Amino acid sequence: MADLLVAYLEQLGIDYVFGIPGGAIEPLYNAIARNQRRGGNLSHIVARHEAGAAFMADGYARETGKIGVCVATSGPGATNLITAVATSYGNDVPLLVITGQPALPSFGKHGLQESACTGIDVMAMFRHCTRYNSLVSHAMQLEWKLITALQHAMRAPRGPVHLSVPVDVFRAPALQQKPTYDLNALLQPAELVDDGAIERLRQMLADSRKVVMLIGGACGDAIHAILQFAVLKGATFVTTPDGKGLVSPQHPLYRGVFGFGGHAAAEMALRDPEVDMILAIGCSMGEWNTGGWNASLLNERLVHIDESEEHLARTPMARAHLRGSLLPIFTRLVERTHQVRRDAVIEFERRRTARTLDAIDWEPDSMLDSAAAFTSDAAPVKPQRLMRELSLMFPPSTRFFADAGNSVAWAAHYLQPHDRRLGERRLEEGPAQRKRSAGRRRSNGGWLRLTSHFAPMGWAIGAAVGTAAANPDVPVVCITGDGSMLMSGQELSVAVAEQLCVIFVVLNDGALGMVKHGQRLGGGERIGYALPPTDFAMLARSLGGQAFTIRSPADLEALDMQAICNHPGPTMLDVHIDGEEVPPMASRLRVLLDDGA
Repeated sequence: MADLLVAYLEQLGIDYVFGIPGGAIEPLYNAIARNQRRGGNLSHIVARHEAGAAFMADGYARETGKIGVCVATSGPGATNLITAVATSYGNDVPLLVITGQPALPSFGKHGLQESACTGIDVMAMFRHCTRYNSLVSHAMQLEWKLITALQHAMRAPRGPVHLSVPVDVFRAPALQQKPTYDLNALLQPAELVDDGAIERLRQMLADSRKVVMLIGGACGDAIHAILQFAVLKGATFVTTPDGKGLVSPQHPLYRGVFGFGGHAAAEMALRDPEVDMILAIGCSMGEWNTGGWNASLLNERLVHIDESEEHLARTPMARAHLRGSLLPIFTRLVERTHQVRRDAVIEFERRRTARTLDAIDWEPDSMLDSAAAFTSDAAPVKPQRLMRELSLMFPPSTRFFADAGNSVAWAAHYLQPHDRRLGERRLEEGPAQRKRSAGRRRSNGGWLRLTSHFAPMGWAIGAAVGTAAANPDVPVVCITGDGSMLMSGQELSVAVAEQLCVIFVVLNDGALGMVKHGQRLGGGERIGYALPPTDFAMLARSLGGQAFTIRSPADLEALDMQAICNHPGPTMLDVHIDGEEVPPMASRLRVLLDDGA
């Protein structure tokens, strides 16, 4: 049966399975090996920890728009996955999670690493962090449970699904040698759209004096149509932290990030008394992307557009909701706006909007909290200055990852690469294709990627490796803290083994920075945040990577970035930053200090 599972993964064009082998999952690895001997394209990448494997699958899914696949053996292999799987659940990232089980006849006999209902019940553990969760107890169940799981993973709200397969079921002969179903057809997303609702929305927009748009992380494949509509409407827009990577920071209508690590300019745009409609698009409406449920957003001016009912349920105060696929919704809005503008009155509005856009002289640096630190030559390096240099050092195709903690706060606020392309080219269909072709933007792409909601330390380390495996043609930059690197830095060894170009930028300040600053700003006891001095450059070299120690902006400017971006393996930049600089974390602090009244 393991060979049938591999055949279905190949049918979906999956390049890699991420995981760690073990006795209960061995039949799947054997099937992958047999497939490779036959010339198949499915390969595997061995992580150093099962959580790292799931983080890699998460990064792979975000880069390709395909489902990410991670596997683990029974017992501790399965439980080690749970934090990472929960992260993908909280961020609507589709994963197929496969875990092994001891043979069915041994259930209840206290076998080694038993994790069925008669042992340490991992099925119960996965129940609350997956969209589908099932034990495959007979060979005849595997095919239809796999198909059911994948359908749950890929429909909104997307997320991880889990199948646990006993070793004897995996070893059972397949009833058929080839897949019965065409999964690509079954998983084709439905273009949900309500023409009547779109027309009502268009009329509401036409009646509005001033509109501000909030662009969320789920807008990936629709971003071109969304931005085209913004220009037609003359509407300024802000983004959530996870939506920032979908737009150019230099766009004349952009007013910054709203939410964690955000900009005052974004909140001012939403608070503008002349604004009578806030159009929130593809936003999950959690703490991080609403500025701690900020009332400047969550009020009667809000119109919420999303494919997920779960997301829409979080905005009961909104004036209107529209559920559907974002691309057809905004394609229709753009088309109907053009049609209506054949009328002379609307044509006058178009010319006025064009004049307004021509007059905009927006400088992105003006929205930053600390312009002085952004250009400071001080040593140790100001984290604001580090974000500036990272913005300038890498080519437009670079994927940036920001880890949980101060890393994401600094990146969301200060990272703003120049000459960004507004779109990406997709990979050709087919598992062996690497060339790019004309087509729609990747569904889960973006130049900046982060994880909100569950937000574990170390996510970006594994996700960056998975992204580099999915697309080895672009630089991948992982911005992470010293605490995260001490927690999950062993995954750098995977980039060494696979010769993946990942640049790990460690913010080395000898502390769990968000804990330290949260205690100081909130008046708490100063305890538990200090970390011992660590030479991360030496650590990276010991794992087989190349590394540089950065103590000043001059050290950054002296780097040969072309050589680093062409290096067949990871590079560590151990950056000693000024740990006294306070990150932009006000929205998080407001929530922590709120007594809940």
